[in-house]
Amino acid sequence: MNAETYRLFIAVELPNALREELAVLQQRLKRDQPPVRWVEPEAMHLTLWFLGDVPGDQVAHLKMAMMLSFAGQQAVRVQLGAPGAFPNLQRPQVIWVGLSEGETHLRSWYDALACRLPSLGFQPDPRPFRPHLTLGRVRREASAEQQQRLGAALRALTPPADRVWDLQRVVLFRSDLRPEGPRYTALAEVDLQGVVV
Repeated sequence: MNAETYRLFIAVELPNALREELAVLQQRLKRDQPPVRWVEPEAMHLTLWFLGDVPGDQVAHLKMAMMLSFAGQQAVRVQLGAPGAFPNLQRPQVIWVGLSEGETHLRSWYDALACRLPSLGFQPDPRPFRPHLTLGRVRREASAEQQQRLGAALRALTPPADRVWDLQRVVLFRSDLRPEGPRYTALAEVDLQGVVV
């Protein structure tokens, strides 16, 4: 039995063109903003399910659950929507961009996982699934005034209305936390070919 544990999550891998667009949005927010730990474009993804610390002998079961969950699923076409922040735009801590197209189909991907993962001991988050792309996390030393200024900049941020991207790869990632930032390693992936919806 493998006693080693891994910090795992299941996420949608983003095409490079979408990562580049998100990096452009980051640059527009970086001017005169509070201390923010920005997500590196190559590390950007759309998390479907955070699994936490998982025993190594569970990885094979997770791979099978992913294959079964996404059998028959199709690629999803997405468009960037309004920016936002958790917990809110008055006190932003996590900065993100939502989707104006593709949310419903991404929820169906999440629901497919929700049919399989609880039997392996992974319960869904009690909060509703809300697809979003994280741009950065505000550092603790940010003042209330700086946070409010960032919230105003987020309200004024307009993603491109005429660009769409196809998401077709779901990945089981291992996350290794390091001082310079997390490092992600793909352990399994499902490539969703077929009609884009």
